[in-house]
Amino acid sequence: MSDKPFAIPLRVYIEDTDAGGIVFYANYLKYFERARTELVRSKGFDLRSGLSDGVSYVVHSLEVKYLRPALLDDMLSVSARVTKMARTYFVVEQHVSNNSGECLVAASVKVACVSYPDLKPKAIAEKLASALI
Repeated sequence: MSDKPFAIPLRVYIEDTDAGGIVFYANYLKYFERARTELVRSKGFDLRSGLSDGVSYVVHSLEVKYLRPALLDDMLSVSARVTKMARTYFVVEQHVSNNSGECLVAASVKVACVSYPDLKPKAIAEKLASALI
């Protein structure tokens, strides 16, 4: 597995926050999704083409730890690193960090490969699995 995580920059906008200017907890899931999508894209794979080939990826389960809040206008880094690859799923460790490198939110996300549209477990394509590890 790769030692260095893939990361994307992200700014916190008013739409991301509650009335107090703190990022609403569920929005971190969107940030994590964006980073995972960009990780796959950076390896040369397009998720949309997978759908036309009868393959989709769904979040099976996740564990999130909220350590400190992000605030309106903060610049963040959202990382994603595959830590486990199995036949039909992979696990991604993810973090949202501030400009100082302090981890604000940490997550472990299990992503399952399924056939589309019946959503039954499916083996991950070898090319994708090799690219992600």
